[in-house]
Amino acid sequence: MPMTPQSAADARPYDALLLYSFGGPNKPEDVVPFLRNVTAGKGIPDSRLEEVGEHYYAFGGKSPINEQNLALKAAIEAELAERGIDLPVVWGNRNWEPYTDDAIDELERLGAKRAVALVTSAYSSYSGCRQYREDLAVVLDKRGQLGPDGSTGVQFDKIRSYFNHPGFVQANVEAVLDAYRELEAKGGSPAHARLVFVTHSIPTTMEEASGVGHATYSEQHLDVAAVVAEAIAERRGHPVQWELAYCSRSGPPSQPWLEPDVNDLLEQRAAEGLRNVVLSPIGFVSDHMEVAYDLDTEAMETAANLGMTAVRAGTVGTRPEFVRGLVDLLLERAALARGESVEEATVGSLPAFPSVTPPDCCLRRHGEPSGIPALCSEDMHR
Repeated sequence: MPMTPQSAADARPYDALLLYSFGGPNKPEDVVPFLRNVTAGKGIPDSRLEEVGEHYYAFGGKSPINEQNLALKAAIEAELAERGIDLPVVWGNRNWEPYTDDAIDELERLGAKRAVALVTSAYSSYSGCRQYREDLAVVLDKRGQLGPDGSTGVQFDKIRSYFNHPGFVQANVEAVLDAYRELEAKGGSPAHARLVFVTHSIPTTMEEASGVGHATYSEQHLDVAAVVAEAIAERRGHPVQWELAYCSRSGPPSQPWLEPDVNDLLEQRAAEGLRNVVLSPIGFVSDHMEVAYDLDTEAMETAANLGMTAVRAGTVGTRPEFVRGLVDLLLERAALARGESVEEATVGSLPAFPSVTPPDCCLRRHGEPSGIPALCSEDMHR
């Protein structure tokens, strides 16, 4: 009988878990250097980065993401301890301290030979999957620790994209239910509310490339949204109308990105008579800057100006369902690494995405190799 991760407290063969995130500035003087890291290679002048940084300056120059990652790290450590799993958790970021290099230093200090990476992006796309794996490869290469078949230093595996894992989905269901109760408390009408799921927009070229071998980035979101909406309808006892919108687009206006923008959607629906809205940031795992500014500031202001009663559901954050699910995923990945047969838990219509990805998985553009190797893929044997 296949092993179910929930029943096992065995993280072999891993020596550590890498909580791997985007990063964000901690103070005003960090903002432009941080944005230089994010936009490296694009030739964007500092004057433009200062303009982009206004979102951060409005919050004191500090992104909420770092404290949220520390809270998630602590929650995962507590769940591991509760299950009797002795596995250190190391935190690292692509774009700010502690950097990937810092995290690998810490792993080496711990004596780790093989680690499993948990990326704080639930969905599969270049930005949410491959770019993290490329960064690991680039950093290991600079350290002289990248061999032709993978790392010659700390070896890395990756936990699969978890957008359709029961823990992530159930945590979103509970967050949306809380939002419906809040809407009711504010005098809104939950039975007549529109549930608008929101995620980070990406260029349409990246969207197309994300679908090589599996569902695209937008299809992943639509599948999860349908499951969450169905659960809300069942729990609330009334039909739920829902749709998917996007936020946080950047780049030149000439470059197509996924639409509709959440603000444009609110304006359109208000013109059609909609007065009650629940925004669910289903594309994000914590209330970082895209949520705090794009939704809590811009979208909520748009809704207020349109005369709408609107509430924003929480992200999964450190909700128990989500944290338990992450540890289940860790144990699932460990069992696969040991060559065991595992039932990979999913909800919705899509299968579990692979932990070891195809070579062309999640390219920036379809048919245009980046020229940068990516760990945890078939071509790197990891």
